[in-house]
Amino acid sequence: MDQLEEMHYFATPVYVVHKPEFIDMVRTVSMRYEEKSRERKKNPDYVNLMTGSYSHEPELQDFSQYVSQTAWNILASQGYNMDQLVTYFTEMWTQEHNHLSSMETHVHGAGCQISAFFFIDVPDKACKLVVHDPRPGKVIINLPEKDASNITLGSHQIVFTPQPGALILINAWVPHSFTKNMGNESMRFVHMNLSVAVNEEAKEEKSVEIL
Repeated sequence: MDQLEEMHYFATPVYVVHKPEFIDMVRTVSMRYEEKSRERKKNPDYVNLMTGSYSHEPELQDFSQYVSQTAWNILASQGYNMDQLVTYFTEMWTQEHNHLSSMETHVHGAGCQISAFFFIDVPDKACKLVVHDPRPGKVIINLPEKDASNITLGSHQIVFTPQPGALILINAWVPHSFTKNMGNESMRFVHMNLSVAVNEEAKEEKSVEIL
């Protein structure tokens, strides 16, 4: 009887780590920026709120350094040559989703390499993070799944129920969305995008001739 060899390539990784020790410091800065955004809202009964970017805030140095280093480690572990590169934030902002607020499927371009989410407030019935199959060829010819509750090679999306303090990272080319907040309490999380740049210090060190 023939033995069919099964091989898997072009995986779509999702990385999850729980860092509740960062919640308080992130919430403090987030609340400050949320207040500024609320002042600009014409309708007090808004559905969602997006703040300005705040990765530069000194109070978040430990958090920002952790996320940035983790993003670098992920790219290096995926086989990319990161020796001459550093990661940096292109965006870091809070999203507040209220009753029935959601986010459509999208990716992040403009040079982004890693997208990350840090969850601050996750009440009952809050939005769930959905990661979608990034392969357009498979999406076009998808067959019906036998049991969508099972994760199989035929799955077209994976649903994550986030917890406060969870940090989730994906490659920026991975399509993702958020389901509707079916509860009456606000959900808050920090959305981050990171890109890469040449590490000038490492570049200079490499150019020094050792005699």
